Amino acid sequence: MKKILGLLSIIMICVCTATSCAAPSKTLNITTMSTGIVGSFHWTPENNAYPANNDLFAIWGDDSSDVFAVGGKIILHYDGKTWNVMPVGTTEWLYSIWGNSSSNVFAVGDGGTILHYDGTTWSRVNSGTTNELTGVWGSSSTDVYAVGANNTLLHYDGRIWSTVSSGGTDWLYSVWGSSSVDVFVVGNDGIILHYDGKGWNSLNSGGTNLLCSVWGTSSSDVFVAGEEYVGDGGIIMHYNGNSWNNIDATNALKDIWGSSSTNIFAVGNDGTIIYYDGAIWNYVKSGTTDDLEGIWGNSSSGIFAVGSDGLIIHTQ
Repeated sequence: MKKILGLLSIIMICVCTATSCAAPSKTLNITTMSTGIVGSFHWTPENNAYPANNDLFAIWGDDSSDVFAVGGKIILHYDGKTWNVMPVGTTEWLYSIWGNSSSNVFAVGDGGTILHYDGTTWSRVNSGTTNELTGVWGSSSTDVYAVGANNTLLHYDGRIWSTVSSGGTDWLYSVWGSSSVDVFVVGNDGIILHYDGKGWNSLNSGGTNLLCSVWGTSSSDVFVAGEEYVGDGGIIMHYNGNSWNNIDATNALKDIWGSSSTNIFAVGNDGTIIYYDGAIWNYVKSGTTDDLEGIWGNSSSGIFAVGSDGLIIHTQ
């Protein structure tokens, strides 16, 4: 159900640590924003070659002329001027994409699918699982993680993908880290896992919400976006290295990304875009009511968001 942003109510809840709840250590506010502009960012739709009635789920790029978007059984590539469908040869749906250069990109999806791009060709690699994969991230070309259904957690060492035991039992949706020894994984029922270079541990999120995406700037500045367990609202969580602070959003949120601790965007259902400038969260008019599933950008190309029916919107 759609809600009017102007009637948004702010609901602050306690910070939950592994053993107790206390007053928030850092207040994160949400306010409404009547203009569709944040700073110099103007959201406009992009023309692309994606077939109609199919969704795009994720986006990643190496620079302004080398951007990839995935959804359905297709990968789109943007060369700075136009979007084109890349030949990938897969029959499986794809949900996430990440790389550390234009010649080392991974895409993951249904049936344990992992595709690798070497700068010229996409090829399928052996993941060792048939479980659906919904998230991929790495600290380097020899340290890459993929996560998915049935507590699937895979690691790539530059040669092979292998299964990692995390001790969890549920669906894992997203992975991100500040380094090879500081990795976060989020998932269903409020699951948050953390790797410290020695082993995986469970962090108490303080709830059972569906946590869809994780991103941060450091081990003490981590953000999570997701959906409320009951209702159709969203949630943003912030970790300061010791505890989590939660706030509610109007609509379910699907992805979160930023270029710094003072330039962060979360996207979600009904065209929702929320912007954080380091002090306050603001709703931004996106110009669409379609669901937004993924977001990525850099300083030179602006920011791209993708979503329902092949939608791509761009700021610059």
